[in-house]
Amino acid sequence: MPTEHTYKQFDAELEAVRARVLEMGGLVEEQINNALEALVSGNMRLAAQVVEQDLRVNGLEVATDEDCTHILALRQPAAGDLRLILTIIKTVTDLERIGDEAAKIARMAKQVHESDRILSPRFSEIRHMAGMVLKNLRMALDAFARLDTSAAAQLARADIEVDEEFHLITRHLITFMMEDPRTISTVIDLLFIVKALERIGDHAKNMSEYVVYMVKGKDVRHTTIEELEKEA
Repeated sequence: MPTEHTYKQFDAELEAVRARVLEMGGLVEEQINNALEALVSGNMRLAAQVVEQDLRVNGLEVATDEDCTHILALRQPAAGDLRLILTIIKTVTDLERIGDEAAKIARMAKQVHESDRILSPRFSEIRHMAGMVLKNLRMALDAFARLDTSAAAQLARADIEVDEEFHLITRHLITFMMEDPRTISTVIDLLFIVKALERIGDHAKNMSEYVVYMVKGKDVRHTTIEELEKEA
């Protein structure tokens, strides 16, 4: 996986769409980093840049889908090649949604810093959660590049840790609101941010599961971790 074809143009087309997935991955990773930096530092120019980058991510998704459609229609791929194309179509959808979540974080960062709020939040917990999520995203992209099915089980367990961190931060934020209702507006924005990070973690997990399908032809979505480990 993927196999080498007699017709070299087919190989070039497959490699081009694979490369675009990794390009998209690098771009959304940059979006997340910049969105978190905007949140922590209050750099509104950086926040606006994240939102603008989302248009580029959207364009890459459309271009990749068009190229995959062209390959399906012209080359009529089968077996591993067909699974590769289907995996790419699904993966770029998740990457586009990750870009949307990063843009949401940037917009919330702008609201947190531009409004006259009582609460000056500490971002250490959010930065820690963001680090976990970024690590998972890099692992998913690396699994795609290396055709590493073993990463799926690792990411499933790592995503449980992200969910636990999400619930912990949510409880802390709700406590702030209960203790001082004047903080409600800021806390609501921060809740949107941590939820966006949790969703990014889910998308990274999805991407690793697609790799198992691409390599082994087995759909491991909605299975237990034990079943996932067995298949991967």
